[in-house]
Amino acid sequence: MSERIAVFPGSFDPITIGHVSIVERALPLFDRIIMAVGVNSTKKYMFSLEQRLAWLNASFAGHKQVDVITYEGLTADLCKKMHAHFIVRGLRNSTDHGNERSIALMNRALCGVETIFLPSLPEHAHISSTIVRELIANKADVSAFVPGAVRVR
Repeated sequence: MSERIAVFPGSFDPITIGHVSIVERALPLFDRIIMAVGVNSTKKYMFSLEQRLAWLNASFAGHKQVDVITYEGLTADLCKKMHAHFIVRGLRNSTDHGNERSIALMNRALCGVETIFLPSLPEHAHISSTIVRELIANKADVSAFVPGAVRVR
């Protein structure tokens, strides 16, 4: 039987406790979860790739099933390369569902990969990297919304 490998793609700019919750809840479903940090040269990030990778590695240091990598290009191509038959995505609300469903259907059409949606826990439904970045830009304390490994001033 082949290994059950899932890819969790994102920019993780920064990683939030919502991301961590999704991974921890998905761990029993898979033999391996690949946290795949997408690199898009046209996108402006708040935090460097190196910083985001360090936060991801520190946040999942105790989980031997979790690997952290970077990639460019299509997630479907990454799944083929990594022999992953699943993509994991968290859903905070119906807007996320609408966007993610279209992407999931396209990834399935491209390479047959199935997307597994996990709803965020109610206490995490309001947390997004976008909102956390806005809070950081305005010097707010974000420690309740990010894993302990994420230190920002």
